[in-house]
Amino acid sequence: MDWSAEAIERLRALWAEGHSTAEIGRRMGVSKNAVVGKAHRLNLPARPSPIRREAVAEKPAAPAIRTARPASPAPRSTLAPSAAPMAPAAAPAPATPMTAPAAPTAVVRAFPRLGSARSCCWPIGEPGTADFRFCTAEATPGKPYCTQHAAVAYVKARDRREDAA
Repeated sequence: MDWSAEAIERLRALWAEGHSTAEIGRRMGVSKNAVVGKAHRLNLPARPSPIRREAVAEKPAAPAIRTARPASPAPRSTLAPSAAPMAPAAAPAPATPMTAPAAPTAVVRAFPRLGSARSCCWPIGEPGTADFRFCTAEATPGKPYCTQHAAVAYVKARDRREDAA
């Protein structure tokens, strides 16, 4: 695009009014990128990001999460209770979390193998519950499952397309 003196003055005016680059582009019939490029070449003053400006206006920045430190005992006053100055009652400040909740740790258990033969490792039940276990039938050679569970685990692509129809 050829920027005429009139177009540059109009760009400067719209920029000074605080319009977005997209809005300036719409009003001038050029792309947003053309506006950005010309504003940069003209050394027009940078403006704060509208994203940051809206985020700051809506809510203050969240406090940084601090790592937990061992609790130290509260300092004790050397004054007698009756001699301690009375502070005016104030509303308690809201508690801020010091650390994010810890993720549950994974329970790793050895997989039981019966003798030298490999057993089926198909899970039965809900993991983490007392009734959770693995199928212990003899595994098919070269596969981790018994014949019954291998039939469920290994489905040919052609069979799946037939089921979807």
